[in-house]
Amino acid sequence: MNLSSFHSRIIIVSICIFCFASILIGKLFLVQIVHKNLYIDKADRQYSTPTSNIFDRGSIFFTKKDGSLVAGATVSSGFKIAINAKNIVDAEMTYQALDPYMEMDHDTFILKANKKTDPYEEVAYHLTKEQVTEIDNLKLPGVSIYKDNWRFYPGETLASHTLGFLAYKGDDKVGQYGLERFYNDILSKPQNDTYVNFFAEVFSNIKNSVLNVKEQGDIVTTIEPAVQDTLESELKGAFSKWDADIAGGIVINPQTGEIYAIAGMPYFDLNKFGEVEDPSVYRNIMVEDVLEFGSVIKPLVMSAALDAGAVTPETTYLDKGVVTVDKKDIYNFDKKGRGTVSMQSVLDQSLNTGMVFTESKLGHDKFRTYMKSYGIGEKTGIDLPNETSGLIKNLDSPRNIEYANASFGQGIALTPIEAVRAFSIIANGGNMVTPHLVKQIRYDDGTYENKDYGVTSSLIIKKETSVTISRMLAHVFEAYDSGAHKFEHYTVAAKTGTAQVAMENGKGYYTDRHTHSFFGYFPAYDPQFLVFLFLKNPKGVQYASQSLIPPFMNITKFLLNYYNVPPDR
Repeated sequence: MNLSSFHSRIIIVSICIFCFASILIGKLFLVQIVHKNLYIDKADRQYSTPTSNIFDRGSIFFTKKDGSLVAGATVSSGFKIAINAKNIVDAEMTYQALDPYMEMDHDTFILKANKKTDPYEEVAYHLTKEQVTEIDNLKLPGVSIYKDNWRFYPGETLASHTLGFLAYKGDDKVGQYGLERFYNDILSKPQNDTYVNFFAEVFSNIKNSVLNVKEQGDIVTTIEPAVQDTLESELKGAFSKWDADIAGGIVINPQTGEIYAIAGMPYFDLNKFGEVEDPSVYRNIMVEDVLEFGSVIKPLVMSAALDAGAVTPETTYLDKGVVTVDKKDIYNFDKKGRGTVSMQSVLDQSLNTGMVFTESKLGHDKFRTYMKSYGIGEKTGIDLPNETSGLIKNLDSPRNIEYANASFGQGIALTPIEAVRAFSIIANGGNMVTPHLVKQIRYDDGTYENKDYGVTSSLIIKKETSVTISRMLAHVFEAYDSGAHKFEHYTVAAKTGTAQVAMENGKGYYTDRHTHSFFGYFPAYDPQFLVFLFLKNPKGVQYASQSLIPPFMNITKFLLNYYNVPPDR
């Protein structure tokens, strides 16, 4: 063997040794650092479960304003109790001893304890070390203690629809709603046997490492827990006060699409979701329901007309209180005429006849094009399951009346998140954003992925149009109730909406049911926040200005103070 061949073999062997050592060191890092808790559980042999794997799952984090993380969904560790019926000497005595630690009723326990051929029945869950120590000291025949992990939601009801929960699908627990479902593949952890040969696991993972198989890990959301709590508190107050059927709200950054808070009512306790009697409560109305929002749509139509040069804020028309289209009368909300009024007054006083005039100046084709360019009728792409899209077939109708109705928000239905995306366009200078909840994925191998949603490269409306409509909406807010809600140092752009509720059979509208809505953004000319609220079928209140301005004001004051937003005037 010549010297050159010998050197080649040495190099090959060295490379092999180096590769093996790198894999071994990497695996040791995963075992000792990344998966430390998992192997601690596996080492706890006295409490290992003989019939199932120990549950594990990635965490979901909220992000506080300072960037620190707060657990929204995590895995909690403890113990559970199981019985082996054939070893139980006295079922009644055993029940009395375990009763303080379990929720199982007497008859069910006795039934399980008398199944002498059943070696394993779980009877108590989520127990602490102190509790199982007390049980262990009782030395009850047929009673065993096992390690137990379970999904835990520290905020209980906080962001319940957004987080979602786990439920069995066959023999596996999987995400059924919210982020738990949308990111189930990432949050799910492989269930390993309780005892695994270390070196066997090293080599079993080489394939995944080489092929770069999709990893599991944690997700970091844009939800700010204090903002979420404030939104839910204010929304719950309005929902209860006015006995609404449903309610919803969102706080979003209109520049980026980051959602700081999103909520629907009624909500539920994630740790006790099984106690919910009506499964429809699990639905996320912010992405699954469509509603006619009425006058909050008017700024979108006015922005289109301004952008196309069809009108200016000073353009006037003769308001007679009613306008006839295709032999159908369309009235202002109070059926009163104002005479000659400007487009600013149309928004200030929310005049339906003025919006019909505005749409007629714009023309049906441009009206349709602009409305669809706002993304109306299309899913937003938000990272939540079951998103639907708005119903806008009336925008393709040959009848003038459909366009007239749509000009003031009637006859077209949007999801709340779809409406929020459209409002963000007129607020942020004309850009289309993607509303989203997750900003980072932290994989179990120590790497991470920052989610980049970006904005459109071309403007939906011109920057100047955005400034103009913001100025008009700021006037709307400050002119209402003789300026009672005006902020001394901040400019707020806002609009209310009160719309009739469509009948379920699609044949007209209820005369005594309405949907109240309200959106506002601030500071008006460089907004950091956009707030949208709605109530469906509130009772004992006529207009959205009465039901939703108070919670909007409270949320706005909180955000301005909490984030120390600099004054804009």
